[in-house]
Amino acid sequence: MLDTHELGRRPGSQRTRTFSAPAPADLGIDVLHVPEGSPVEFDLRLEAVMEGVLVTGTASAALEGECSRCLEPIDDEVVADFQELYVYDDPAEGRRRITDENAEDEARLEGDLLDLEPLLRDAVVLKLPFQPLCRDDCPGLCPECGARLADDPGHQHDEPVDPRWAALGAMRDTARLDETDEPTGESAGPTKE
Repeated sequence: MLDTHELGRRPGSQRTRTFSAPAPADLGIDVLHVPEGSPVEFDLRLEAVMEGVLVTGTASAALEGECSRCLEPIDDEVVADFQELYVYDDPAEGRRRITDENAEDEARLEGDLLDLEPLLRDAVVLKLPFQPLCRDDCPGLCPECGARLADDPGHQHDEPVDPRWAALGAMRDTARLDETDEPTGESAGPTKE
């Protein structure tokens, strides 16, 4: 929660705030996220307007995750820009009334306090790539054996054998073994006297 009392609800008054706060749990997506409790750096401008407080700024944080192609660890940083109007909660002071239609879509001040967490979540998640990569040209994993292709660029497998030809292949392998089992040295053929 961030206190906006110093703005005094006077339209046009502004304040800037720079601070650090611990990251909430589950900030990110399954394969890339901000570690819980790690510092999130905020640089904000708070501006009082007729309807409430306009919050504009950036949040930056460290990211951890894994490549969606090769599953290697990723350490990166996210910088998310955001802007949100937090409306006053007391229409008696002449502020705009919130109708039932837009009540759920608008962020509201609780007294003089505003909650940045939903705004931070939306900004960070929208900034993250849907499928993060360790590098742009990551070749991924071998679909047959799971080897990381970046470590072995020439990686390949023999062509798969059609199961209908498997018996013929077994006969060929047996014939090759018979050829190598022939005795060496003296000829096994008939000798001339």
